[in-house]
Amino acid sequence: MREDTAQEQGLDLEPPVRMEEEKEVMEEMEVEERVVEIEHPLPCLSESDTQGIIKGRDLFGYVGIEAVLDQMRRKTMKAGFEFNIMVVGQSGLGKSTLVNTLFKSKVSRKSCTPNYEEKISKTVHLQSVSHIIEEKGVKMKLTVIDTPGFGDQINNENCWEPIVQYVNEQYEKYLKEELNVNRKKRIPDSRVHCCVYFLPATGHWLRPIDVEFMRRLGKIVSIVPVIAKADTLTLEERLEFKQRIRQDLQANGIRVYPQKEYDEDAEDRILNDKIRENIPFAVVGTDKEHQVNGNKVLGRKTKWGIIEVENVAHCEFAHLRDLLIRSHLQDLKDVTHNIHYETYRVKRLNESNANGVVLSPLTLENGTLEKSDAESHL
Repeated sequence: MREDTAQEQGLDLEPPVRMEEEKEVMEEMEVEERVVEIEHPLPCLSESDTQGIIKGRDLFGYVGIEAVLDQMRRKTMKAGFEFNIMVVGQSGLGKSTLVNTLFKSKVSRKSCTPNYEEKISKTVHLQSVSHIIEEKGVKMKLTVIDTPGFGDQINNENCWEPIVQYVNEQYEKYLKEELNVNRKKRIPDSRVHCCVYFLPATGHWLRPIDVEFMRRLGKIVSIVPVIAKADTLTLEERLEFKQRIRQDLQANGIRVYPQKEYDEDAEDRILNDKIRENIPFAVVGTDKEHQVNGNKVLGRKTKWGIIEVENVAHCEFAHLRDLLIRSHLQDLKDVTHNIHYETYRVKRLNESNANGVVLSPLTLENGTLEKSDAESHL
């Protein structure tokens, strides 16, 4: 009876022992699984993980992505591109000569107008002339906008207003084309991509007209200031004048190209910092060639020698040419489209929303929104 009772008790004790042992084994396995999950987490598809970087060494073979650069080059060479440059300054500072020197051809209005007579205009009249320049198969439609009459009067009050109006009119024209239902495949671009402002080589400070013009125009167009006819200054005078101008620009909050806030990366910042150190460019222009050490060079001949225009030891014309054409031409166009034009476009759209009018080519054509609203009242 006791054995049977013991057996019955043994039978009753064994299952709880086994259950406890199995429970301990299961807990150890769960701990191991948790450790494995921590050490080797499953990939989680998040927004940042959906885009990976596959470099050349990871590819199975040659794909040919780089050929898109050749495609873009061929299309650009076929279609060509546009560049619109405005020159502003009082008469006699060599604006026409400098533009001819930049593009090594007679592209200024003064040069290509037969029987041209220099007359001082009583008011500021903007005039433009366009040329197709082709070099090594690349075509560029160059438009030079001149501003005769600027700064030539005794009273130059508000002489910048026709220029502000012209710049905004080109933005308005482009906006109208963009709003068309059936847009052109390529919208004609008459927007001013760059304004070269000529400062007289006084050797002192910026004049009030210089400050006022650059402060107003710097908000709607890229301005590049230059010291005209810099050969009238000594090297010491030139250096002091440039320093004073930079101080004036900073003191008056004048924004000139290239602006620091538009630097895209460290490489751009290094390049643009060197340019900003040289602004304003002290330039000399001429379209005449002279023999120097057996070579033909563009220069101005004086009694004491020849001032070589493209020699950086003589003047900074080469720096200006590189900025406008060789290194920053496309960036000037990008800043015009993405910054200045975009600011104008947003302003016009906000005005139309405030007035409860849907902006369209028809409303622009009929003048539903007053033209004065389209102009920048700075």
